[in-house]
Amino acid sequence: MKILFMGTPDFAAASLSALYGMDGVQIVGAFTQPDKPVGRKQILEKPPVKLLAEEHGTPVFQPSRLRDGTAFSIVRELDPELIAVVAYGRLIPDDILEYPKFGTINIHGSLLPKYRGAAPIQWSVINGEKRTGVTAMYLATEMDAGDIIAAKETDILENETSGELFERLSVLGAELICETVRSIENGTAERRPQDHSLATYAPPLTKELAQIDWNKPGRLVVSHILGMDPWPVATAELCGVRFKIYRADYEQESVSAAPGTIVSADKRGIGVACRDGVVYLTELSAPGGKRMRAADYLRGHPICQ
Repeated sequence: MKILFMGTPDFAAASLSALYGMDGVQIVGAFTQPDKPVGRKQILEKPPVKLLAEEHGTPVFQPSRLRDGTAFSIVRELDPELIAVVAYGRLIPDDILEYPKFGTINIHGSLLPKYRGAAPIQWSVINGEKRTGVTAMYLATEMDAGDIIAAKETDILENETSGELFERLSVLGAELICETVRSIENGTAERRPQDHSLATYAPPLTKELAQIDWNKPGRLVVSHILGMDPWPVATAELCGVRFKIYRADYEQESVSAAPGTIVSADKRGIGVACRDGVVYLTELSAPGGKRMRAADYLRGHPICQ
């Protein structure tokens, strides 16, 4: 089967790598986002999908627009039988979606119809979900609203960051895309419409969302910290200094202090009052400093209480 792959980050590269290992599959091209400047020197960095495709000698295309006819001309020239999309990061116009005879499929990082949108994995962690997964679906005009083909589920582990969950779901996604391609090829793929009344949404994360809200229950404060890792990383202002927060524990205990008040600073970390107890910040970094255990930071930096 001739497949055109569309994807950008490591999550997508895992699925592309799995497709390269399938017998009878030919990757005729790869669409990915343009190279982006990174770091202080703004050096252009290739997306993971581009790097992998070039290693396999696959033609790579990085169109800045998809609706001016240029991308569609490329698709017609490649003439894929199926388009596979994984974390491409762009909405695909109908003329491209409808071109392949087997349609256009997508691997999405949630159990649809929950968490449609750009950041399903992060919001699953932020909201304290206990279970998630990946879904294979046919792409439709409306974002993440297409018919479901299959899904794979997994528990969200205790104290698992969104970055760690990304890695595990990328493996599940790679397995699922191979199974989905085979089922389409064999004519056994299911097609189940989504219940749109159950849809929830996962908008992109922003730096503005990083600030910890101490008025929330402690478990959700910890979930927020885990979900913001590796980007944009949760932040908290403590004694007038804005710290990045990477790890925390929660204890449901009685405190009279207002939410956001530092109530302790010892080997357990920095204890901050929240709505229903104390959140102990255990890993952090000060401005310009490296990530470290809060207990180690406190040895050289007494903090106000």
